Amino acid sequence: MRILKYIFLLLLLACIGITVYVATQKGDFKVTRSWIIHTPKSTVFDYVNDYKNWETFGSWMSKDNPIQFTYPAKTMGAGARFSWQNNSDTGDLRTHFVKENDSIAQKANWNGTVADVHFKFSDTLDGTKVTVQIRGKMDVLTKIKTFFSGGIHSIIVDGMEKSLRNLDKTLAYEIKTYSIKVNGISQRNSGYCLKQTVSCKVKNVTKNIKIFLPKMVHFFKKNQLPMAGKPFVLYERYDIANDIVTFSVCMPTQKQIFISSGSDVTSAEIVPFTCIKTTLTGDYSHLQEAWAKARKYIADKGYTENFAGKYSEVYLKTIDDVKQPSQWITEIHIPVFPKAAPAVPLSLPITPTATSTPETAPEAAIP
Repeated sequence: MRILKYIFLLLLLACIGITVYVATQKGDFKVTRSWIIHTPKSTVFDYVNDYKNWETFGSWMSKDNPIQFTYPAKTMGAGARFSWQNNSDTGDLRTHFVKENDSIAQKANWNGTVADVHFKFSDTLDGTKVTVQIRGKMDVLTKIKTFFSGGIHSIIVDGMEKSLRNLDKTLAYEIKTYSIKVNGISQRNSGYCLKQTVSCKVKNVTKNIKIFLPKMVHFFKKNQLPMAGKPFVLYERYDIANDIVTFSVCMPTQKQIFISSGSDVTSAEIVPFTCIKTTLTGDYSHLQEAWAKARKYIADKGYTENFAGKYSEVYLKTIDDVKQPSQWITEIHIPVFPKAAPAVPLSLPITPTATSTPETAPEAAIP
């Protein structure tokens, strides 16, 4: 028994010694890793810039991982953030600087360990070189935990490399997998909605829709307003010559809702119209091709666009429904004039006379 007691004491002293040694070591760390992503730079930048996409490539994601994410109204660009919780582990990430298609700077905090995260995006012959640098400082508990797990550098490097590999695989499949179907003539029904109107340059339309659409959804949830359908965008003005687009991000409501003056959100009525409906299944980067196919269909079938009508996109399935871009569903509605009904021959009964018979009398055609 005395020998066992000595062994126990030695082990206890060893553990205390290791703990003291680890706790007194410097907690500063800096790790940098680069990876070639085989996708154009603007696409890679936009994808990483939106925190809602991180669930598709983050190293922490697995089928057995019960991690829970919380997203505010703003999840992309400077000021964006999100947080997570996994059993007793918690953390959050905030974006404090963004240079379009070039770099993103973030502040991270997980279980008391704080760090600066910096992304750099560069063009290469094979696609985009993404360089990630993480610099931070560990608290005492994190130093002790990571010591027995191979060290903070080993843990961070493994996670960074896995995330970058996942990002490459995700973009290679999810962005490039899509389908476009022109459904044909359709009728857009009447109703009511709340909307927020925005003006911007042509190149910034998609980015601004991604910013203001979540804000509209958040507005409804915050005010506990029932949604009467899927969100959509109405294009009020699309002036390529002057490089300006005015659009309204809309959410249908069951009845007319009056908003107090001074709010960015206003009430509106949905005007019914006849349109050509086209369905895109996939990422929004293919919307331009979908619009082009819809207009070709209109020309081939002899329809005429109704420029006085409201051109719109309806988002049936978005990132809030499914994280994979290849499964997003968007409808395009281009207003057109209904075709005139073709003349239908109609036979009228004819009374026989001395000069005409039922067999030789002409048919009266009424258009």
